[in-house]
Amino acid sequence: MDLQTTIYLVVGASFALYIGIAIWSRAGSTSEFYVAGGSVPPVMNGMATAADWMSAASFISMAGLISNMGYGGGLFLMGWTGGYVLLAMLLAPYLRKFGKFTVPQFIGDRYYSKSASTVAVLCLLVASITYIIGQMTGVGVAFSRFLGVSSEVGIYVGMGIVFVYAVFGGMKGITYTQVAQYIVLIFAYIIPAVFISVQLTGNPIPQLGLGSSLIGQDISLLAKLDSVVTDLGFGKYTTTTAGSTLNMFVYTMSLMIGTAGLPHVIMRFFTVPSVAAARSSAGWALVFIALLYTTAPAVAAMAKTNLIRTITPGVVMLHADPYLAESQIQYEERPDWMKRWEKTGLLKFEDKNGDGRIQYYNDKTKNEAVKAKFDAAGWKGNELTVNADIIVLANPEIALLPNWVIALVAAGGLAAALSTAAGLLMAISSAVSHDLIKGVFAPNISEKGELLAGKIAMAVAIVVSGWLGLNPPGFAAGTVALAFGIAASTLFPAIMMGIFSKKMNKEGAIAGMLAGLTVTLFYVFAHKGIFFVKGTEYLDLIGGANSFFTITPEAFGAIGALVNFAVAFAVDKVTKEPPEHIQHMVEAVRVPRGSKAVDGAH
Repeated sequence: MDLQTTIYLVVGASFALYIGIAIWSRAGSTSEFYVAGGSVPPVMNGMATAADWMSAASFISMAGLISNMGYGGGLFLMGWTGGYVLLAMLLAPYLRKFGKFTVPQFIGDRYYSKSASTVAVLCLLVASITYIIGQMTGVGVAFSRFLGVSSEVGIYVGMGIVFVYAVFGGMKGITYTQVAQYIVLIFAYIIPAVFISVQLTGNPIPQLGLGSSLIGQDISLLAKLDSVVTDLGFGKYTTTTAGSTLNMFVYTMSLMIGTAGLPHVIMRFFTVPSVAAARSSAGWALVFIALLYTTAPAVAAMAKTNLIRTITPGVVMLHADPYLAESQIQYEERPDWMKRWEKTGLLKFEDKNGDGRIQYYNDKTKNEAVKAKFDAAGWKGNELTVNADIIVLANPEIALLPNWVIALVAAGGLAAALSTAAGLLMAISSAVSHDLIKGVFAPNISEKGELLAGKIAMAVAIVVSGWLGLNPPGFAAGTVALAFGIAASTLFPAIMMGIFSKKMNKEGAIAGMLAGLTVTLFYVFAHKGIFFVKGTEYLDLIGGANSFFTITPEAFGAIGALVNFAVAFAVDKVTKEPPEHIQHMVEAVRVPRGSKAVDGAH
């Protein structure tokens, strides 16, 4: 069976499974629509949480980022995993005990203010909509390569699939669909990694293969990769950092607290029957997440090795001088996988010196000796651009793995993107229908009316997210961590203070969230050129690129969180403390015993 037919069959079967589960698990009440009736078993909720949390960024982009950045890319592993632990230990059990449907509802009730709830909805919408753009883009990437359609058509198909199981099934349908999607994506990630680890090192365990010797060579995979990339003018794979040490630390912190503040992940802990079940499901989710996250560094390093070996075979296999033209391949002789990925626009070749060969190296290297060899070989600059998003998806093709493995990776990439998109849409829908419509504008709405409003809000959110995926705004392009930065600077501090500071009042919380959101968006937008000030360069507004202690806009969420905390406590000191019953409620929430059913009552 040819590759394209195999892909159609595997991806089609996975879509049929998702739709079948959605039909079986239709939501018939607001409790089922928002929190799956609060009756999901811990192990299943752990799988659903893992699928919800491991987005297209985790499945498609993370290994690609690590592959491009080397050691510095480890901040994504540390930040996202550390953030999940932070969420599971410090927030989830207490929020579950509170017994509400949504994060804005917790903030509104804890800070005894509809205004606080409305501000939280605003922050949730900005973070979730920004995040969902990446998921829709991931769907488009996977479809455009594997199903032979344009990325635009792929996004439309993805919107249709999500519409079926999210609108009709609500959180109940999404939960059980995410269980299936987790199984698909984890097999799709690990099976190719095992194949490639055996090919390169003979070790079937990728995590161990990363530190093993290459077959037929008395050198480890990482040592060889270090040697190759430095010869090509790049920094050492095992020591390169993401900017300054301070920036790497702040970036990691931003991802950590941003992850802990993501509302679509927090909502998963409202679907279990008790606080004990919330803790248990958090533990199971961490196990399921670890399967992918401990495999990602091996996938990144092995994909990098295979990529360079394909493009510059003399470098990796024959120990030839990588600066000689003879160690490069003719463009006309490029492998089939390159031809297929060129059609997507994510891999581009430009023959700058007209010799017909593919030169892949760092033409911006600061090593003068290395640069001199490039010049001596007559090269005029790097000729190959490889988008980080294709590393995981193209890896099985580069390694010439069986067709069914390549098809499984296609299904896994789509599962990762669709599962997180559904979770984000659920968070957006519940914020609009439950927190705005029922909580603010129509408190006497019937359950049937609220359920209808939730489904309509979900449908509108799908259309809006699809449109943004088709027409991504400039500020979102290239800002992978913007959604995490927004969650870090707004929701996380409000939730933390709401649980652990009984004296924090509504004025402080509202001022803190608005301050965190404003300063973070200002710093990011100044870098992305969103401000239009006549006669003023955008970066002049903040003193130049990365002007705040060399911190990049993607890492600024942690600084925004500090601003949030500082403003909140400052305002709290000069305003009236919370009512007595609110302080008692906060103390009761922190006692790890006894939890009421999740009823979502305002």
